[in-house]
Amino acid sequence: MSGTSADGVDVALVRIAPPKITKQTASHTRAEAAVAPRSKLLGHLPIPYPKTLRGAVLAAMDAPVISTAELARLHWRLGEFYGDSIARAQSKLGIRATLAGVHGQTVFHQGTAVKYLNQALRCTWQLGEAAETAARAAMPVVSDFRPADMVAGGEGAPLVPIFDRIFFAHPQRSRVLQNLGGIANMTALPAGSGDLIAFDSGPASVVIDGCMAALYGRSFDRNGTVAARGTVVQAVLERELRLPYFRVAPPKSCGREEFGGTYVTRFIAACRKGKARDADVVATATALTAESILQAYRSFVWPHLGQRAPLARATDYIVGGGGANNGTLMRLLRAGLEPLGVTVSTTAAHGVQAEAKEAMAFALLAWLRWHGLPGNVPAATGALRPALLGKVTLP
Repeated sequence: MSGTSADGVDVALVRIAPPKITKQTASHTRAEAAVAPRSKLLGHLPIPYPKTLRGAVLAAMDAPVISTAELARLHWRLGEFYGDSIARAQSKLGIRATLAGVHGQTVFHQGTAVKYLNQALRCTWQLGEAAETAARAAMPVVSDFRPADMVAGGEGAPLVPIFDRIFFAHPQRSRVLQNLGGIANMTALPAGSGDLIAFDSGPASVVIDGCMAALYGRSFDRNGTVAARGTVVQAVLERELRLPYFRVAPPKSCGREEFGGTYVTRFIAACRKGKARDADVVATATALTAESILQAYRSFVWPHLGQRAPLARATDYIVGGGGANNGTLMRLLRAGLEPLGVTVSTTAAHGVQAEAKEAMAFALLAWLRWHGLPGNVPAATGALRPALLGKVTLP
């Protein structure tokens, strides 16, 4: 998995097996029985992008104009890097895999229709040549997961909810799975029900990281220490929280198109008008992440879970992704959620390393595609039907 933060690749080695068939489940159809395969994380290896490769990826994401030659070369270079990363992880962890799921690096995602050449269309683009990856990894590769959902009428995101439902659903407790990568996405699972909702709430680390790069020359705010030294510029925070995206009801998805380099430049300039120090800018970006998540929880998740204030005593809020290591961000989320009776924890407390969760999800999606089973959740993406996600490339 390589996400919106574009800091590198997370390789998760996962053992996936069909569900155990009992007398009670023997009468289920193949599709019904296959929706809950058993997954176990065997090992995880984060591999950072080399500085030059990360620079090229970020430039491609935020470029208003870029040559086809540059995109083609980056597409193939990423394919090489993914294949080498899979091989490296197997060697380091001493585990041999037989199938790879590769999300690819998103350089453009347009989940809602925009008119182009007199036609309204949606589109998405993940770079990483799968033939190169399959050759270097010496195994079949499933890639390009999002288009099939979009063709079925969905936004192509989020795709992790099927993993959330299989791995985290609980019969007595409602659960909210919050991923804090570049973009913040959440899955709400009512207790004992498959009636989930999932969506991108807005930025997670993408604005924070952008501010850190511009102001400090660093790729991220380790443990939120810079934000902890700053003071939030309330006027900017309140104005940004009025952005139309935050008010749109799910299903919805976003990316660097909304919160990337152009947005970060404008955000920093707005903070500077208030004479903000560098640390204040980062504190405001961190508060924007936290408050947009809390706003989405109150507006969309709370009603779906059927809660009525102040009783939310049986809800677990489980956080994954690199942002789970940002102590300042986590404190802000706890301060907003725990007064509601919501228990906040990380995926590590439930047997899944925070940084490995999304990579595990795409391993599962690859497994489903290999076995001819749908991988999207229409309630999450807005698709009109279940769809087989991903294209298979043999070595």
